[in-house]
Amino acid sequence: MVEVIERTIRVFLVDDHRATLWGLEQLINATPSMQLAGSATCVAELLASPASLEADVIVIDLDLGGQDSSESFAEVLRTHGAKVLVLTGSRDLDSHRRAVLAGARGVVRKEEPVDVLLRAIEKVHEGDVWVNRALIGDIMSMLSGTRQAAPSPDDARVATLTPKEIEVITAVIRHKGAKSLVIADDLRISEHTLRNHLTTIYHKLEVHGRLELYVFAKERRIGAEAHS
Repeated sequence: MVEVIERTIRVFLVDDHRATLWGLEQLINATPSMQLAGSATCVAELLASPASLEADVIVIDLDLGGQDSSESFAEVLRTHGAKVLVLTGSRDLDSHRRAVLAGARGVVRKEEPVDVLLRAIEKVHEGDVWVNRALIGDIMSMLSGTRQAAPSPDDARVATLTPKEIEVITAVIRHKGAKSLVIADDLRISEHTLRNHLTTIYHKLEVHGRLELYVFAKERRIGAEAHS
């Protein structure tokens, strides 16, 4: 019987925050299945490091000193045999999408538990991808030409509304000019609860008061049944 010996995964780390980099180095060194190949604080250091050429997986931050590191992925992939895994503090899906389209095999947010990062490194090393389903579907739609144009900022704000908030907006439109008590009674909630809903709605839609809300909602057909 032939014994299969699994080689440790050689990981190279790139992050411009030295405290973060130090923590990641400790994490990799403490993981039996992984070995720290080296580290860098910028892409130039990465490309100049002979150790990076021996890496299996390069874990790199998207924002390196204000520069989008995904712009360098083409060169990294051309000169290195490693797979690229993005570790980022950004929640911006557009930047995640650009990173994957630029060649990254996965995206992990820094707020995720450390075991998620370690699992992502393993899966990427095995040849899999590590991105959420929504991002995969979005990228596949874009590549197939079926992805719709990006929503406008107003559409994006409207999309954050909950069904209850849309119900509140509909009631505000239906009772234009009425006192809060009338709207609250219609919704069968207290005036205090109504004020809380409106405060959240104003913040989400970036409007100031019921008049601006009415105009915004009417122009964008929110609560359309109340416009008739």
